[in-house]
Amino acid sequence: MLIPMLDHLHALLVADASLMRDSLAALLGTEGGVEVIGAVANSAHAIKLVTAVRVDVAIVDLAPESGAQTVAALRDRWPSVRVLALTSSEDERVIDAVLRAGVDGCLLRTDTRAELMTALRRLSEGHRYVSRSIRDRLGSQVARGGASLPVAEGLALLTDREREVMQCVASGLRTREIAERLSLSEKTVEKHRSNLMRKLGLRSAAAVAAYAIAKRYGRA
Repeated sequence: MLIPMLDHLHALLVADASLMRDSLAALLGTEGGVEVIGAVANSAHAIKLVTAVRVDVAIVDLAPESGAQTVAALRDRWPSVRVLALTSSEDERVIDAVLRAGVDGCLLRTDTRAELMTALRRLSEGHRYVSRSIRDRLGSQVARGGASLPVAEGLALLTDREREVMQCVASGLRTREIAERLSLSEKTVEKHRSNLMRKLGLRSAAAVAAYAIAKRYGRA
């Protein structure tokens, strides 16, 4: 799979395991357009480095607790830094929590190099990215039941406002931000999201984001 070169992306690696850091650094070192400016073990070191040098994207392994701390710190203090989370869990509740934490992208540790590079390109262009394996995992909700209509038919039933809310979810906006963008109350946004989830047979905000991204809503 041929992936276009990135335009000199400055990447920070955050992983507790030195083997993970070394492997990612070695892999990205072979890719044109990606410069690994640091590989650190915890959130404290990540924050120190981000303060000192330019970081475009932080690739954060969520296996240790410090991974979640790093995501929270970056979202709070450096919202311009894109965050790509790596997780070993395929549990829908875990993935849902990861996406709700405000990351810009999410991959499984078992995803391929090609998937990683695609994710970095999408993030560098200002989009969100959820790997195909995660989208398939979340999409399997429909196959297991819970939807009164096939997803394609449910999509046709969405109102214009529900489609707008789904676009916002796919773009990574939180409820308050969606409310501000669409000039709605947070309660109304939640109602629209609940309605579109029911129509599509999806059970979480993560599933909505993954589905919307797969369908290229929100320019993902």
